[in-house]
Amino acid sequence: MTEPLTHRIAEKPVPGAALGRLRAALPEELRGHIRSARELDRELRDAAGEGAFATAVPAFDRLLDGGLPRGQLVELVGARTSGRFSTLLAALAAATGVGETAALVDLGDGLDPGSAAALGVDLERLLWARPARLKEALAAAEMLLAGGFPLVALDLGMPPVRGGRGGEAGWLRLARAAKAHDAALLVGSPYRVTGTAAGAVLQAGRGRATWQGERAGSPRLLAGLAGHIELEKYRGRLPGQSEDLRLVVEELPRPALPPRLPARPTAPAAPVREHVRPLLRVASA
Repeated sequence: MTEPLTHRIAEKPVPGAALGRLRAALPEELRGHIRSARELDRELRDAAGEGAFATAVPAFDRLLDGGLPRGQLVELVGARTSGRFSTLLAALAAATGVGETAALVDLGDGLDPGSAAALGVDLERLLWARPARLKEALAAAEMLLAGGFPLVALDLGMPPVRGGRGGEAGWLRLARAAKAHDAALLVGSPYRVTGTAAGAVLQAGRGRATWQGERAGSPRLLAGLAGHIELEKYRGRLPGQSEDLRLVVEELPRPALPPRLPARPTAPAAPVREHVRPLLRVASA
């Protein structure tokens, strides 16, 4: 007897039934490599969200869906006064502040340990490498990733980068090392250097100085820098999205002054000036 048409129309395909039949027909060693679009999307989102390192830089974390993704190379491009190195320090401070170990490969030799500690970096949990050339920096970063550091930051300094731009093969090797060891790799560079090896690329614009004391005749003090970060490349996100970035100035602890000698009666004592280097910190909002 012919089956009623209405019964056949009412039947709905079981979600995943075709995928299940396909997996059942394949050899066992190949079944685990088959993914549906829904499963693949969920895995990519989980990889970018869970376990990501929050950098404590809200603008940076929002553009990367929560922080530095593990297993990927993230390149942050920025010139002087862009907040690039301050963002690297904020990421290191956030990681070491929760008990993680981290490493900084400092090709530009820009780290001041006192300033880093004032920004919240736990120096006892930070390994600081100071290579002389780009080739040595790449080798050091790869060794640290293989050594089990969950977060490695590599800063290339300012142009010209010593040792040249380096080949893309070196960056691809680093990206594979980060993926193999499920580590986050953050590269700070003055211009694009990582090519196709980067899973995400962000551009930090040059900051504009903000001042305190705008009244005429009054001295003006640097209050901070205002800039932005723009997303140039990231899987699953449209390029061109941007966030504002603010850097505020904090003073380092003032050193204790030596006692003044008694002034001679014939000449007044020269005033003692305190030189305190400003410290730039990424604003929390």
